[in-house]
Amino acid sequence: MPASIVLGAQWGDEGKGKLVDILATAPNVALVARAQGGDNAGHTISHNGESYHFHLLPSGLMNPRANNLIGSGVVVHVPSFFEELLDLEKKGLENVRERIFISDRCHVVFDLHMRVDSLEERELGGSSIGTTKRGIGPCYSTKAARSGVRIGDIFSKELFDRKLRELARGYKLRFGALLEDYDVESEIAKFDKLRGELAPYVVDAVPLMSSAQQSDIEMVIEGANALLLDLDYGTFPYVTSSNTGLGGIFTGLALNPKSISSIIGVVKAYTTRVGGGPFPTEDVGEVGTKLQEIGREFGVTTGRRRRCGWLDLVVLKYSTAINHYTALNLTKLDVLDTFETIKIATAYIDPETGEELQSFPADLDLLSRVKVVYHEMPGWNKPITGAKSFYDLPRAARDYVEFIEKSLGVRVKYIGTGPAREAMITR
Repeated sequence: MPASIVLGAQWGDEGKGKLVDILATAPNVALVARAQGGDNAGHTISHNGESYHFHLLPSGLMNPRANNLIGSGVVVHVPSFFEELLDLEKKGLENVRERIFISDRCHVVFDLHMRVDSLEERELGGSSIGTTKRGIGPCYSTKAARSGVRIGDIFSKELFDRKLRELARGYKLRFGALLEDYDVESEIAKFDKLRGELAPYVVDAVPLMSSAQQSDIEMVIEGANALLLDLDYGTFPYVTSSNTGLGGIFTGLALNPKSISSIIGVVKAYTTRVGGGPFPTEDVGEVGTKLQEIGREFGVTTGRRRRCGWLDLVVLKYSTAINHYTALNLTKLDVLDTFETIKIATAYIDPETGEELQSFPADLDLLSRVKVVYHEMPGWNKPITGAKSFYDLPRAARDYVEFIEKSLGVRVKYIGTGPAREAMITR
């Protein structure tokens, strides 16, 4: 079964949802899957005048013919799962409850984890990571420490209650009075009510994936977050707590590498990030403010303002070397419509030696001090949202796209020219 993988190539918020929606609604697509992450990120899809916000659920639910899987590498806050389903139903999506499945190997995000997330951020003070406080990091921590609770555990009340009480006891020993008002028995009672409601959605995802891969149907795999937030390859510790790159797809879904038809990196036409950590091309002045306002750079999940700056090819070369993109989706190109001059970062210079760095560095102190080399290009100074083909774009916009392609050695197959679903050029 051919599988198309869609991955974020920068620090997230690249606009992956639109491409996933386009790919997932193709006639032969029968399964859309999430491999990792939780409800700490999101996709927004604009369709027929309505905006659909996806956080935990795969955005393949937009396709009334496709089944959707929350894979084993995802961490699941069960109340949010049901809240999101209800919201999609209210907006008119058909049969969403019949088309969504959760792996029984997913770990459970508790309200307890969310409380701990806030406390851990408070402990870090001025060095805080800038998490969404959705409990994702603490949940992955308990998973790695082998003290977490999996979705399948919910259906053995004795086991579930014991494990959650043990988890709460350990956290209360650590945080003391700061967690005094957390009531573990109240959370247990909440799951007593959710247990029966949750059961129809829970599956063993391994045979489900095996069966799907042996058939002739197509699959779309929807990455969460992006490569620079990867636990191993991102700007650690200012990262999320899962593997957001290509490797996380295999561990989170039991995907056969031989079944991959394409790996599409989604790249915003400029760069943004949320939370703390070095950001070499960040502009805190007029350019950054203009990108933020025109691009409506506010988080889907948190509403937080995103930090903005010029496109960074050092980041993208590094991302490409790890994720092995076969094609790119350049999004939000229209945000640059009114810039007289556009800059693209092409290299980093070590301020101590004056030498060009060979790759994106792991050393965050060095990353925070690098001197950025920019290539300047003229802007196109006209709206591009109505463009239907590559050659409908102004010459300067085409030059910008081709410069990116030449620098990365990867074809830009999709170009986003506006927020609407239809505002996408396919080459």
